[in-house]
Amino acid sequence: MNIIKHLLSTEKAVRMMEAENKLTFIVEDTATKPSIKKAIETNFKVKVISVNLLVTPEGTKKAFIKLAPENPAMDIATQLGAI
Repeated sequence: MNIIKHLLSTEKAVRMMEAENKLTFIVEDTATKPSIKKAIETNFKVKVISVNLLVTPEGTKKAFIKLAPENPAMDIATQLGAI
């Protein structure tokens, strides 16, 4: 099962990439913080510092992924074709 659905590239998400080195993903409803961290680290070969989750009013789950300083979030977004 693929935990990560897709990267969000809204104006706020792009600002977070630039200022805070964070990526925002839409993830499966059943995903947990440890499973999301493991999926990001294995898929993108980066070091994850923290994962925060938010369930939107529509019922989707957002994951805010803080990356280590040596792994720029903009590089991952470019790799995924979002920027």
